[in-house]
Amino acid sequence: MERLGTGIGWRPEIADAVERMPGIDWVEAVAENVCPGHLPDSLLRLRARGVTVIPHGVSLGLGGADRPDESRLTALAERAEALGAPLVTEHIAFVRAGGPLTASPLLEAGHLLPVPRTRDALDVLCENIRIAQAALPVPLAVENIAALLAWPGEGMTEGQFLYDLADRTGVRLLIDVANLHTNHVNRGEDPAKALAELPVEAIAYVHVAGGIERDGVWHDTHAHPVPAAVLDILTDLASRVSPPGVLLERDDNFPEPAELERELEAIHGALTKGWARRTTRGVASPEPKAGTTAEANAEAPRAARSSDTPDPVRQRLALAETTLLSALVAGTPVPDGFDRVRLGVQARALGVKRADVVAKVAPELPEILGESYRAAFLAYAHSHPMTGGYRRDALDFAGQLLLSGGPEDAEARRELREWWLERSGPVPRSQRPGVRLARATRRVLLGR
Repeated sequence: MERLGTGIGWRPEIADAVERMPGIDWVEAVAENVCPGHLPDSLLRLRARGVTVIPHGVSLGLGGADRPDESRLTALAERAEALGAPLVTEHIAFVRAGGPLTASPLLEAGHLLPVPRTRDALDVLCENIRIAQAALPVPLAVENIAALLAWPGEGMTEGQFLYDLADRTGVRLLIDVANLHTNHVNRGEDPAKALAELPVEAIAYVHVAGGIERDGVWHDTHAHPVPAAVLDILTDLASRVSPPGVLLERDDNFPEPAELERELEAIHGALTKGWARRTTRGVASPEPKAGTTAEANAEAPRAARSSDTPDPVRQRLALAETTLLSALVAGTPVPDGFDRVRLGVQARALGVKRADVVAKVAPELPEILGESYRAAFLAYAHSHPMTGGYRRDALDFAGQLLLSGGPEDAEARRELREWWLERSGPVPRSQRPGVRLARATRRVLLGR
């Protein structure tokens, strides 16, 4: 695995600051936010300087019961090629459920949700990863995620699950130490135990991020400073292996560039402390062992490792994930064995995230509705699960609000109707022939 060095998550809001930031060897961009034919100028300038850019996917849903969608894989491959990336990354998570396997409506979570650490889920995940590996032009690395809740009856720890996954597929690992901290607070899992069980030689790189604790629950916000506890886990990791790359993630509530630089310095300090511990103990970085690690398995013929997961296994996983997601986003009964309080916290978090993301992809909506936007959207979300992407969600919300007679203010209602009409068809309303002709006629009649 090539050495990446120090990186930071590239986001449009901090693009200028990232370009000026000293010591940045590479950046990571959310794959779904990058168009291969129209790369942001900032990324082009970074690439011209020799800065590596890695696409980080969030929508494949490799932990879902369905096989990966071919169009999503093609899109991820196109982004890897457009960016000249040495690898691509995704998550060990499911993001949608339902559909043909359960003969139920397809539901979108709009969030990364944990897969059960069971043999069924592992079998499905391994096959899905092999399918993705075969479709991508560069190696794939997958990330452990943060979770607010735990599945009942899990038979493996996180470290065991990740070890078996890497061993069976040759996939590389993106280890998020902030997510290990989240799972420590929310699920009582020991980060040191997880690191001890990992095939650390399979690590492609490491994520570091901040969050916040509310009422005993850790929220992995990527909008707060990196806490000392997360840096301590990074130090522990560095005492075991020298990760090829370490990246600071920040997705919201962006601070001044100087604060981001201070966080990068703190990350360097944590790494240095870990390396010193390893040197003091005289422990060398572990080398791959043939037949047992991701690096060794990556060289084996893919066809020899691939096998179709029986449909009944996928159907069992589909039923379990659909039942959980439906409880989270559609108000159906809580599945047996789940913590009802934690599930409620997760459900509310999903609703708030939906409202926030819709406000970003359709900023006109909070402008039109003002302070009533959030309450109106949360009321809508409570009875209308997301079945498409966030842009579709924004249109559906606006349409439903208009059908119900809202908003009360006549001017806001008129603006909302115009907004919905402009975007609801395959062609923007302002570009449709009839509308263009009517506007041209009006200009002639008015002598303009």
